[in-house]
Amino acid sequence: MPPTHHAPFLPGLRLSQHLFEEAVRPLLAAGLPGLRYAAARVGSGSEVLGFDSARSADHDWGPRLTLFLTPDDAAAQGPAIRELLAVRLPKDVHGWPTHFENSPDPLDPVGIMARTDGPVAHRVDVTDVDSWLADRLGLHGAPATADWLAMPQQRLAEVTSGAVFHDATGGLTAARDRLAWYPDQVWRHLLACQWQRISQEEAFPGRCAEAGDDLGAAVVTGRLVRDLMRLCLLLARRYAPYSKWLGSAFARLPVAATLTPHLRGALAATGAALRERHLCEAYERVAAVQNESGLAPPLDPSRRPFHGRPYLVIGAQRFAEALRATVTDPALRALPLTGAVDQWADNTDFLGLHAPARAAVRAM
Repeated sequence: MPPTHHAPFLPGLRLSQHLFEEAVRPLLAAGLPGLRYAAARVGSGSEVLGFDSARSADHDWGPRLTLFLTPDDAAAQGPAIRELLAVRLPKDVHGWPTHFENSPDPLDPVGIMARTDGPVAHRVDVTDVDSWLADRLGLHGAPATADWLAMPQQRLAEVTSGAVFHDATGGLTAARDRLAWYPDQVWRHLLACQWQRISQEEAFPGRCAEAGDDLGAAVVTGRLVRDLMRLCLLLARRYAPYSKWLGSAFARLPVAATLTPHLRGALAATGAALRERHLCEAYERVAAVQNESGLAPPLDPSRRPFHGRPYLVIGAQRFAEALRATVTDPALRALPLTGAVDQWADNTDFLGLHAPARAAVRAM
């Protein structure tokens, strides 16, 4: 459904900041003076990752905010704050409605900005930090190793990206700082696991092509390209978003300028030799980044035959083992090189279920 307005597009984070500065903050100061809270645009939404555009305005986008109170204040004051904002919020911010209605399509129940003459069904949520982290990440308290392996990178990106406009309690900022990136030992383990994924299929495009299966070779090549992109994000200490924004996130990395032509070339190739050449160029460039990181002793990044078969590969398992040797945490060393939950599962519905994901990690 098209939006019901014609205001000039504003990036969602700027629009949410206007909502807070010009509407929510003054109302809270007048109605609940002395209330200590944090205000942020975090969580789901393309604007949180900085990828929104005018297209985003057609659903679940607009003036949105989350207020983080202490648990006691959230329980005691939350309903009153929601009601205050429903009655007193302006009907629009910079031309964008603050009122949301559900889509009339029962199969697509998204929120759509709409004009209203009555109370505003706003998207200002009221919660506390611990409850929000439990909801978004299934996290209770400081993250342990198993927690890190059970939290998808998309969810970690949603929690640590976006913008905090005000934090009088410091709790939200502290939580985001704790989750900003993996602990060093977990990071090394995940890098080893990502190289291991590549090692499992790097010979398959050549074998598929030799068997006359060019379509199969292209499918495996697409998987390898995806794994290389996610590996580059890991090396750059950037959480990988889900598939819609993976290419956009990868494009922001310094290595993308030289790597993208070869990834595109591998995907577009219609012959085995050209596909292999582009893949090997990509492997070697990512291996060079790995060597430059200093996380493990440098290895020869040049392509080589896959055992006695006539397919050229990087020998990705060498990099996996070199990184694994730097992992000293006994709990991580006892694990197979399967990695975090979103390194071996990419079903969106599954990754959104905290209990099954954590149970699967515990079973490793």
